[in-house]
Order: sequence, then structure tokens, then C-alpha cells
Amino acid sequence: MAAKIKKGDKVIVTKGRDKGKQGEVLRVIPDDNRAVVQGVNVVKKHKRPNQLDPGGIKSEEAPLALANLAIVDPKTGEATRVGFRIEGGRKVRFAKKSGEKIDV
Repeated sequence: MAAKIKKGDKVIVTKGRDKGKQGEVLRVIPDDNRAVVQGVNVVKKHKRPNQLDPGGIKSEEAPLALANLAIVDPKTGEATRVGFRIEGGRKVRFAKKSGEKIDV
């Protein structure tokens, strides 16, 4: 099955403590059905020092469940579901709310 959310997509959080926040998908972990979104679900991690980094308490994004994310509609800026259709012999994703094509 094709991926509804991919790296680089602009998404909005629909559930949880960060509900309503928007960000870009940095990476998707399909085995766990999770994604890391820039600026969302930021947690503090204690990092051990190494040659490149002095260590200490660092902030980083933790993965979120894909079920808690929705694509931002390119036309309206609201959360939307994703559909698939064939255009010119290629399978493309589109926003169900506006019908706008998501893949560029």
C-alpha cells in the first residue's frame, strides 16, 4: 500500500498534548507506524559527551503515531484525508477536502 504521509509533508497533529501544532515530517518509521515531525513532541534527553558534542540535556523530537497526524490541505491550510488517483499514468496523492494534488 502506498504511503499517505511521506518525508517532507506538512502535517498537523490531531490528538495529544501537541494537538493543533504543524510541522514538516523529518522521517517516517513505517515498521512502527510512526513519524518524527519538526518542532512537535519535543522531549529532553540526557546525552553522553563524545568527541563532537559536550553532552548534557538536549531537546529533540520524539516519534508520533501516524494515526495522530493529518496532512495539511495545500489550498485551505486545514487537516485533510489523503486519497490516491491516476494522473497521466502516475499514481498521485490528493487532498480529499479540496481535491488539490499533494505530490509536486
